[in-house]
Amino acid sequence: MNQRVDAVGETIVIDETKNGPFQLKVRTGSATFIADEPIGIGGLGSGPNPYDLLSAALGTCSVMTMRLYASRKKWPLERIRVKVTHLRNGLDAADTFSREIQLQGSLSDEQQQKLLEIVSNCPVYKTIERGSEVLTTLVFSGSLVDEAVSLCEHMRGMEQACDQAEAQDATSESG
Repeated sequence: MNQRVDAVGETIVIDETKNGPFQLKVRTGSATFIADEPIGIGGLGSGPNPYDLLSAALGTCSVMTMRLYASRKKWPLERIRVKVTHLRNGLDAADTFSREIQLQGSLSDEQQQKLLEIVSNCPVYKTIERGSEVLTTLVFSGSLVDEAVSLCEHMRGMEQACDQAEAQDATSESG
C-alpha cells in the first residue's frame, strides 16, 4: 500500500478548496475544474462527483474515438451523442456501464456497425474492461510534486485503435 511510483505518466493534481467538505480543484495538463458531491449528501453541488467523471471519461473517449475513425474515413457523420449509465453493484462487485449511442448523418448500416466495433476499442473502455493496478504512496509534507502533466496518451490510444481497425479492414478486403 505504500509503493512509490517513479514512472513518468500523465498526472493530475487534486487539492481541497476548503469550500464545503468535498469540493476539490482538479488540475490536468491543460485544464482546471471543480469536482464535488451533490447538495443532498453534504456537498455544494458545484461539480461532477468521481463516478460522474468516470462515466464522462468513458462517454467522451467513445465519442472521440468514433469521430477520429469517421474523419479518417471521410464518412458523413454529422453528430455523435452518447449517454452513459453507471450501475453500482456494491463496493466489491463489478459495476456495469451502459452506453447508448446515437449517430447522426447519412451513414450506411456497414459504417454504423464499424463505428460500434471501434467504440469497443476506445482507450478508456479498454482500461475499464481489463482493470488496472493502483499503486498508493504516502508522501510527506513538501515532497509532492505539484505539476500536472499531459502526455497525449489518450490520443495515441485512439489512433492505435483506429490503426488496428483499418488494418483489419485491409486484411478482410484482401482475404
